[in-house]
Amino acid sequence: MYERYDGLIFDMDGTILDTEPTHRKAWRETLAGYGMQFDEQAMVALNGSPTWRIAQAIIELNRADLDPHRLAQEKTQAVRAMLLDTVRPLPLIEVVKSWHGRRPMAVGTGSESDIAEALLNHLGLRQYFSAVVAADHVKNHKPAPDTFLLCAELMGVAPQKCVVFEDADFGLEAARAAGMDGVDVRLL
Repeated sequence: MYERYDGLIFDMDGTILDTEPTHRKAWRETLAGYGMQFDEQAMVALNGSPTWRIAQAIIELNRADLDPHRLAQEKTQAVRAMLLDTVRPLPLIEVVKSWHGRRPMAVGTGSESDIAEALLNHLGLRQYFSAVVAADHVKNHKPAPDTFLLCAELMGVAPQKCVVFEDADFGLEAARAAGMDGVDVRLL
């Protein structure tokens, strides 16, 4: 089905790993310390965004006077403590395994690199990917194309010969902006 592509790129959170419930729990715990809440639907709309951008939206929603980067850091520390024990691969990981060794593959994620690398290594999945591009590797995040363009560059594949697997509108928009085809895994 994906033979016409020279490279496969996978978003991580919600695409190949079931991290979303853990991220939401970490947000709830972090925000409880400030007496703040978040709207779950608004959070879903921000899937694929870097943590600081989500923190900024929560701060604005709660009309709080906090530094979004500091709040994001606190949430990241909370999620780090939970992730390795709670995250499992999603069914799309079978596509990754079936294409391993046949095409170069990369992960393009809005998560921080230390979390992405820790999760992929912990689950024995890092070996499948020639590159992992995370939020701290690019200046412009999804929906900008930078994450996926860097994935293509690191794989040595022309962007127009790549396909991106995504579960978020921002990610699919980023794939289009990069000149890549996108597969909305929510429809699979």
